[in-house]
Amino acid sequence: MAYETLLTSLEDGVMTVTLNRPDKLNAFNTVMSKELIDFFQRVNAMDEVRAIVVTGSGRAFCAGADISGGSTFTTTFRDSFTSSARNTRLMPPPPSSRSMR
Repeated sequence: MAYETLLTSLEDGVMTVTLNRPDKLNAFNTVMSKELIDFFQRVNAMDEVRAIVVTGSGRAFCAGADISGGSTFTTTFRDSFTSSARNTRLMPPPPSSRSMR
């Protein structure tokens, strides 16, 4: 998966997605929102992924919305992301965490 604002890697069933706009403190923009939706939809279909870790490159995880270009967190994005999240498979916790309950 190649993205403009995200880096991804899969190792031992753990998919790591890194917000990759360190010069902007990984501020969330329209491109990143579309890429995250695509990322989660693709990963949802990958049986080999058992967990997802979201992190940020540089010194910040995410500074929030990048409004420098006049963009905002629109209803369109919110509805798309909510719909995408609703379609994500919920997986049972791994056996080691079940025994901790």
